[in-house]
Amino acid sequence: MLKAVEDISSTKKRLKIEIPADSIEAEIKKGLIDAQKKATFPGFRQGKAPMSLVEKKFGRDIEAEVLERIVPEYYMQAVKEADLKPVTRPAVEESPDFRRNSDLSMTMTVEVMPKIENLSYENIAVKNVPAEVSDEEVQNVLKGLAEERATYEASDGPIQTGDLVTLDYSVKGEDTTNKDVVLKIGSGPYPKEFFDGIIGRIKDEEFEVEAAFPDDMQSPHAGKKPVFVITVREVKKQSVPALDEDFAKDIGLESLQQVRDRVRENVLNAKNKKAENEMQRELLDKLLETHVFEVPGSMLNQELDGYISEIRAAGKDDRSDEALIEEFRPGAEKSVRAALLMQVIGEKENVSVSEEEVRNEIAAMSQRFRLTPENIIKYYVSKDGSLEGLRHSIFERKVLALLLTKAKIEKGDNA
Repeated sequence: MLKAVEDISSTKKRLKIEIPADSIEAEIKKGLIDAQKKATFPGFRQGKAPMSLVEKKFGRDIEAEVLERIVPEYYMQAVKEADLKPVTRPAVEESPDFRRNSDLSMTMTVEVMPKIENLSYENIAVKNVPAEVSDEEVQNVLKGLAEERATYEASDGPIQTGDLVTLDYSVKGEDTTNKDVVLKIGSGPYPKEFFDGIIGRIKDEEFEVEAAFPDDMQSPHAGKKPVFVITVREVKKQSVPALDEDFAKDIGLESLQQVRDRVRENVLNAKNKKAENEMQRELLDKLLETHVFEVPGSMLNQELDGYISEIRAAGKDDRSDEALIEEFRPGAEKSVRAALLMQVIGEKENVSVSEEEVRNEIAAMSQRFRLTPENIIKYYVSKDGSLEGLRHSIFERKVLALLLTKAKIEKGDNA
């Protein structure tokens, strides 16, 4: 039973728990009786050995098993009595002094969810900028669709931006020669002056190009100014289909106007989704401004560890962990506070995530990323050890959507 609760901080508590001797003794006796029924001793039939022999042989193990089971039960009961929501496993301050037929006293410390006072999340004013789609935007998307279906045809004409070119090249001062390298002029890990040196050249022409590669470019030549000795082997120019009725039929629609209408609808939906996300961010920022509370240290450390792991994996920052923690602590704390707020609001509003919703999310991700559902599941299991991370992201998305239904949405102005 709970004897006392001490506030170490708003997110860390010390619990004093006492387990009555008779509760422990009753469980030990049950264990001894079960052991007596199963045990065999020389000179005694199974189940007929004296309890003194059973206790001598199995007593210590049974006591340990009982404590391993009964301590968590009383701890959970104490947490419930204290109206606490732990976020970490409890730490026992001192090894308990267990004696048969004596009450067992224990002191534990545990990090808990903070109490968020005066929780209010209705009628928060957020601005919604009405989405509009211009004819120019529709036309740009149509051009992109046509370019996706473009073909490339061999040409003897001068090279231009967007052409597909096959080159042989070597670098002065290096021994290797690269053959049949295919480049799209203007794209790839090369600086502008490299492409400028190729534009205007023709098939079978040999020439040199000197180009300075920036230090941060993802290239083996980063930070250098190599001289390339180039031979053009083939030039292919892009042939973009005309935006006409035949184009519409090629993509499965009946007319070009139907394509325009579909594109306009898709662009509008994307803009509306973006506007919704911006309203949700504004709403969450306002909630964080009006609800200030301490975050559990373990949750903050976990968030910071995630940041640092990503930075180390990218290999782009060689500062010490301490320096990175100092920089990212404010952002990490904000993320944890946001997650805790959504958790509390979601629980209050009875938001839950069904197995069907998880399956639907996996199916949608599978289609979006062109991966099998099994690979999506493997990714989350390798990352989080389960699908709990995916389930939590769905939960937070549902909470944000719920918050938006309770907000006071005001019309904003287009920039």
